[in-house]
Amino acid sequence: MFEKEEFWQNRFIAADHDYEESDIVIVGLPFDGTASFRPGSRFGPNAIREASWGIETYSARLKRDLRDLRIADLGDLEIPFGNAVQALRKIGPVIRRVIKDRKFPVVLGGEHLVSLPVVEELHRSFSDLIVICLDAHTDLRDEYMGETHSHATVARRILDVVGEGHLFQVGVRSGTREEFEIQGVERVSLPGGETLSQFEGLLSNRPVYVACDLDVFDPSILPGTSAPEPGGLTFDQVTSFMTQLSRFQVVGFDVVELTPHYDQSRVSAITASVLVREMILQFCQS
Repeated sequence: MFEKEEFWQNRFIAADHDYEESDIVIVGLPFDGTASFRPGSRFGPNAIREASWGIETYSARLKRDLRDLRIADLGDLEIPFGNAVQALRKIGPVIRRVIKDRKFPVVLGGEHLVSLPVVEELHRSFSDLIVICLDAHTDLRDEYMGETHSHATVARRILDVVGEGHLFQVGVRSGTREEFEIQGVERVSLPGGETLSQFEGLLSNRPVYVACDLDVFDPSILPGTSAPEPGGLTFDQVTSFMTQLSRFQVVGFDVVELTPHYDQSRVSAITASVLVREMILQFCQS
Protein backbone atom coordinates (compact mmCIF):
# COMPACT_ATOMS: atom_id res chain seq x y z
CA MET A 1 0.00 0.00 0.00
CA PHE A 2 1.21 3.53 -0.74
CA GLU A 3 1.96 5.91 2.09
CA LYS A 4 -0.72 8.61 2.04
CA GLU A 5 1.75 11.35 2.91
CA GLU A 6 3.39 10.81 -0.49
CA PHE A 7 0.37 12.31 -2.22
CA TRP A 8 -1.76 15.44 -2.19
CA GLN A 9 -5.24 14.00 -1.80
CA ASN A 10 -8.08 14.91 -4.15
CA ARG A 11 -10.04 12.62 -6.41
CA PHE A 12 -11.71 12.32 -9.78
CA ILE A 13 -15.47 11.84 -9.81
CA ALA A 14 -16.54 8.26 -8.93
CA ALA A 15 -12.93 7.31 -8.09
CA ASP A 16 -13.85 6.50 -4.50
CA HIS A 17 -12.63 2.90 -4.14
CA ASP A 18 -9.71 1.85 -1.99
CA TYR A 19 -6.50 1.02 -3.83
CA GLU A 20 -6.64 -2.66 -2.90
CA GLU A 21 -10.13 -3.21 -4.33
CA SER A 22 -9.61 -1.10 -7.45
CA ASP A 23 -9.01 -2.22 -11.03
CA ILE A 24 -8.17 1.27 -12.30
CA VAL A 25 -5.80 3.69 -10.56
CA ILE A 26 -5.56 7.41 -11.27
CA VAL A 27 -2.23 9.08 -10.48
CA GLY A 28 -1.51 12.81 -10.75
CA LEU A 29 2.01 13.78 -11.83
CA PRO A 30 2.20 17.58 -11.38
CA PHE A 31 5.56 18.33 -12.99
CA ASP A 32 6.29 21.13 -15.48
CA GLY A 33 9.96 21.78 -14.86
CA THR A 34 10.98 21.93 -18.53
CA ALA A 35 8.08 24.02 -19.86
CA SER A 36 9.50 26.44 -22.43
CA PHE A 37 6.48 28.54 -23.42
CA ARG A 38 3.49 28.58 -21.04
CA PRO A 39 4.23 26.91 -17.70
CA GLY A 40 1.52 25.80 -15.32
CA SER A 41 0.68 22.24 -16.32
CA ARG A 42 1.57 21.11 -12.80
CA PHE A 43 -1.83 22.51 -11.85
CA GLY A 44 -3.51 20.36 -14.51
CA PRO A 45 -4.27 17.20 -12.51
CA ASN A 46 -6.08 19.09 -9.76
CA ALA A 47 -8.00 21.19 -12.30
CA ILE A 48 -9.15 18.04 -14.12
CA ARG A 49 -10.37 16.56 -10.85
CA GLU A 50 -12.18 19.72 -9.80
CA ALA A 51 -13.87 20.04 -13.19
CA SER A 52 -14.96 16.39 -13.07
CA TRP A 53 -17.44 17.24 -10.33
CA GLY A 54 -19.36 19.30 -12.89
CA ILE A 55 -19.81 16.45 -15.38
CA GLU A 56 -21.82 13.22 -15.31
CA THR A 57 -20.37 9.83 -14.47
CA TYR A 58 -22.45 8.44 -17.35
CA SER A 59 -21.38 8.65 -21.00
CA ALA A 60 -24.33 8.98 -23.34
CA ARG A 61 -21.99 8.24 -26.25
CA LEU A 62 -20.78 4.92 -24.84
CA LYS A 63 -23.81 4.10 -22.67
CA ARG A 64 -21.47 3.26 -19.80
CA ASP A 65 -21.05 4.67 -16.30
CA LEU A 66 -17.93 5.23 -14.18
CA ARG A 67 -19.88 4.00 -11.17
CA ASP A 68 -19.88 0.51 -12.65
CA LEU A 69 -16.07 0.39 -12.37
CA ARG A 70 -13.74 0.08 -9.40
CA ILE A 71 -11.56 3.20 -9.61
CA ALA A 72 -9.09 4.58 -7.07
CA ASP A 73 -7.46 8.00 -7.21
CA LEU A 74 -4.12 8.25 -5.41
CA GLY A 75 -4.07 12.04 -5.75
CA ASP A 76 -0.99 13.99 -6.87
CA LEU A 77 2.46 12.59 -6.25
CA GLU A 78 4.73 15.11 -4.54
CA ILE A 79 7.40 15.87 -7.14
CA PRO A 80 10.36 18.30 -7.05
CA PHE A 81 9.51 21.23 -9.31
CA GLY A 82 12.84 22.00 -10.94
CA ASN A 83 14.77 18.76 -11.36
CA ALA A 84 13.52 16.61 -14.24
CA VAL A 85 15.81 13.65 -13.52
CA GLN A 86 14.77 13.46 -9.86
CA ALA A 87 11.12 13.83 -10.82
CA LEU A 88 11.30 10.96 -13.31
CA ARG A 89 13.07 8.77 -10.75
CA LYS A 90 10.31 9.38 -8.24
CA ILE A 91 7.53 8.62 -10.71
CA GLY A 92 8.93 5.25 -11.82
CA PRO A 93 8.43 3.23 -8.59
CA VAL A 94 4.82 4.42 -8.22
CA ILE A 95 3.89 3.30 -11.71
CA ARG A 96 5.86 0.07 -11.25
CA ARG A 97 3.75 -0.77 -8.18
CA VAL A 98 0.49 -0.07 -10.00
CA ILE A 99 1.53 -2.32 -12.88
CA LYS A 100 2.81 -5.06 -10.53
CA ASP A 101 -0.55 -5.06 -8.77
CA ARG A 102 -2.23 -5.61 -12.17
CA LYS A 103 -4.13 -2.35 -12.14
CA PHE A 104 -4.83 -0.11 -15.12
CA PRO A 105 -2.86 3.17 -14.82
CA VAL A 106 -4.54 6.48 -15.67
CA VAL A 107 -2.01 9.32 -15.49
CA LEU A 108 -2.89 13.02 -15.24
CA GLY A 109 -0.11 15.51 -16.08
CA GLY A 110 1.81 17.62 -15.80
CA GLU A 111 3.98 18.23 -18.85
CA HIS A 112 4.36 15.55 -21.52
CA LEU A 113 7.72 14.42 -20.14
CA VAL A 114 5.87 12.53 -17.39
CA SER A 115 4.77 10.01 -20.04
CA LEU A 116 8.36 8.73 -20.27
CA PRO A 117 8.70 6.91 -16.91
CA VAL A 118 5.24 5.39 -17.40
CA VAL A 119 6.31 4.00 -20.77
CA GLU A 120 9.59 2.76 -19.28
CA GLU A 121 7.79 0.84 -16.55
CA LEU A 122 5.21 -0.62 -18.91
CA HIS A 123 7.99 -1.67 -21.26
CA ARG A 124 9.55 -3.70 -18.43
CA SER A 125 6.38 -5.81 -18.38
CA PHE A 126 5.51 -5.61 -22.08
CA SER A 127 8.61 -5.78 -24.27
CA ASP A 128 6.50 -5.42 -27.43
CA LEU A 129 4.72 -2.29 -26.18
CA ILE A 130 3.23 0.09 -28.76
CA VAL A 131 2.95 3.76 -27.80
CA ILE A 132 0.42 5.99 -29.53
CA CYS A 133 0.99 9.71 -28.93
CA LEU A 134 -1.70 12.23 -29.75
CA ASP A 135 0.16 15.52 -29.96
CA ALA A 136 0.44 18.70 -32.00
CA HIS A 137 4.24 18.49 -31.87
CA THR A 138 6.79 15.92 -32.95
CA ASP A 139 8.78 16.16 -29.65
CA LEU A 140 11.54 14.16 -31.36
CA ARG A 141 14.54 16.41 -30.72
CA ASP A 142 17.51 14.59 -29.26
CA GLU A 143 18.12 17.55 -26.97
CA TYR A 144 16.50 20.91 -26.36
CA MET A 145 18.44 23.84 -24.89
CA GLY A 146 21.07 21.40 -23.69
CA GLU A 147 18.58 19.02 -22.01
CA THR A 148 18.03 15.48 -23.22
CA HIS A 149 14.97 15.04 -20.98
CA SER A 150 12.43 17.70 -21.87
CA HIS A 151 8.87 18.12 -23.08
CA ALA A 152 10.44 18.72 -26.51
CA THR A 153 12.42 15.44 -26.46
CA VAL A 154 9.91 13.09 -24.83
CA ALA A 155 8.89 11.29 -28.02
CA ARG A 156 12.58 10.74 -28.90
CA ARG A 157 13.22 9.21 -25.48
CA ILE A 158 10.10 7.05 -25.83
CA LEU A 159 11.37 5.92 -29.24
CA ASP A 160 14.67 4.99 -27.58
CA VAL A 161 12.73 2.76 -25.18
CA VAL A 162 10.23 1.03 -27.48
CA GLY A 163 12.25 0.95 -30.69
CA GLU A 164 11.51 1.75 -34.31
CA GLY A 165 8.03 0.92 -35.56
CA HIS A 166 6.56 0.95 -32.05
CA LEU A 167 5.82 4.67 -31.78
CA PHE A 168 2.76 6.13 -33.51
CA GLN A 169 2.01 9.85 -33.70
CA VAL A 170 -1.46 11.27 -34.32
CA GLY A 171 -2.38 14.90 -35.00
CA VAL A 172 1.22 16.14 -35.35
CA ARG A 173 1.44 19.44 -37.22
CA SER A 174 4.52 21.19 -35.79
CA GLY A 175 8.20 20.29 -35.60
CA THR A 176 11.56 20.82 -37.21
CA ARG A 177 12.46 19.48 -40.65
CA GLU A 178 14.88 17.04 -39.01
CA GLU A 179 12.19 15.69 -36.67
CA PHE A 180 9.81 14.99 -39.54
CA GLU A 181 12.60 13.11 -41.34
CA ILE A 182 13.34 10.74 -38.44
CA GLN A 183 12.74 7.12 -39.42
CA GLY A 184 10.92 4.48 -37.38
CA VAL A 185 7.92 6.62 -36.38
CA GLU A 186 4.50 5.78 -37.78
CA ARG A 187 2.44 8.91 -38.46
CA VAL A 188 -1.33 8.48 -38.56
CA SER A 189 -3.45 10.86 -40.58
CA LEU A 190 -6.23 12.84 -38.94
CA PRO A 191 -8.68 10.34 -37.45
CA GLY A 192 -11.18 8.94 -39.91
CA GLY A 193 -13.13 5.75 -40.45
CA GLU A 194 -10.22 3.61 -41.65
CA THR A 195 -7.30 5.41 -40.01
CA LEU A 196 -5.80 2.38 -38.25
CA SER A 197 -6.75 -0.33 -40.71
CA GLN A 198 -3.31 -0.28 -42.38
CA PHE A 199 -1.68 -0.93 -38.99
CA GLU A 200 -4.02 -3.73 -37.90
CA GLY A 201 -1.33 -6.40 -38.14
CA LEU A 202 1.14 -4.45 -36.01
CA LEU A 203 -1.34 -3.47 -33.30
CA SER A 204 -3.26 -6.72 -32.97
CA ASN A 205 -2.34 -8.82 -29.92
CA ARG A 206 0.13 -6.23 -28.69
CA PRO A 207 -0.14 -4.00 -25.60
CA VAL A 208 -0.83 -0.35 -26.41
CA TYR A 209 -0.20 2.74 -24.29
CA VAL A 210 -2.01 5.94 -25.26
CA ALA A 211 -0.31 9.27 -24.46
CA CYS A 212 -2.59 12.26 -25.06
CA ASP A 213 -1.08 15.74 -25.07
CA LEU A 214 -4.06 18.08 -24.98
CA ASP A 215 -2.53 20.40 -27.56
CA VAL A 216 -3.64 17.81 -30.13
CA PHE A 217 -6.98 19.63 -29.93
CA ASP A 218 -7.51 22.78 -31.90
CA PRO A 219 -7.01 25.76 -29.53
CA SER A 220 -10.49 27.03 -30.39
CA ILE A 221 -11.72 23.98 -28.46
CA LEU A 222 -9.04 23.75 -25.78
CA PRO A 223 -6.96 26.93 -25.36
CA GLY A 224 -5.66 26.08 -21.90
CA THR A 225 -2.53 24.17 -22.85
CA SER A 226 1.19 24.83 -22.75
CA ALA A 227 1.84 25.15 -26.50
CA PRO A 228 -1.38 25.67 -28.49
CA GLU A 229 -1.10 25.02 -32.22
CA PRO A 230 -3.80 25.96 -34.79
CA GLY A 231 -5.20 23.31 -37.09
CA GLY A 232 -5.90 20.69 -34.43
CA LEU A 233 -8.48 18.00 -33.91
CA THR A 234 -12.06 18.25 -32.74
CA PHE A 235 -13.40 16.46 -29.69
CA ASP A 236 -15.42 14.11 -31.88
CA GLN A 237 -12.34 13.23 -33.94
CA VAL A 238 -10.35 12.35 -30.82
CA THR A 239 -13.11 10.28 -29.20
CA SER A 240 -13.79 8.49 -32.50
CA PHE A 241 -10.10 7.61 -32.64
CA MET A 242 -10.31 6.25 -29.09
CA THR A 243 -13.18 4.04 -30.24
CA GLN A 244 -10.92 2.64 -32.96
CA LEU A 245 -8.22 1.98 -30.38
CA SER A 246 -10.58 0.17 -28.03
CA ARG A 247 -10.47 -2.98 -30.15
CA PHE A 248 -6.80 -3.34 -29.24
CA GLN A 249 -5.17 -4.22 -25.90
CA VAL A 250 -4.81 -0.79 -24.27
CA VAL A 251 -2.85 -1.18 -21.02
CA GLY A 252 -2.90 2.43 -19.78
CA PHE A 253 -3.11 6.06 -20.83
CA ASP A 254 -2.25 9.59 -19.85
CA VAL A 255 -3.76 13.03 -20.40
CA VAL A 256 -1.16 15.78 -20.07
CA GLU A 257 -0.33 19.45 -20.69
CA LEU A 258 -3.47 21.13 -19.33
CA THR A 259 -2.47 24.62 -18.16
CA PRO A 260 -5.73 25.73 -16.55
CA HIS A 261 -4.76 29.32 -15.75
CA TYR A 262 -4.72 30.22 -19.46
CA ASP A 263 -8.45 29.50 -19.74
CA GLN A 264 -10.47 31.37 -17.17
CA SER A 265 -13.69 29.92 -18.59
CA ARG A 266 -12.53 26.46 -17.35
CA VAL A 267 -13.79 24.94 -20.60
CA SER A 268 -10.35 23.38 -21.18
CA ALA A 269 -10.42 21.63 -17.79
CA ILE A 270 -13.99 20.44 -18.36
CA THR A 271 -13.07 19.10 -21.81
CA ALA A 272 -10.07 17.30 -20.34
CA SER A 273 -12.26 15.80 -17.62
CA VAL A 274 -14.80 14.51 -20.10
CA LEU A 275 -11.97 13.07 -22.19
CA VAL A 276 -10.60 11.20 -19.16
CA ARG A 277 -14.07 9.81 -18.45
CA GLU A 278 -14.52 8.72 -22.06
CA MET A 279 -11.10 7.08 -22.21
CA ILE A 280 -11.65 5.16 -18.96
CA LEU A 281 -15.02 3.91 -20.15
CA GLN A 282 -13.68 3.17 -23.62
CA PHE A 283 -10.70 1.11 -22.51
CA CYS A 284 -11.83 -0.42 -19.20
CA GLN A 285 -14.71 -2.88 -19.03
CA SER A 286 -16.62 -3.64 -15.83
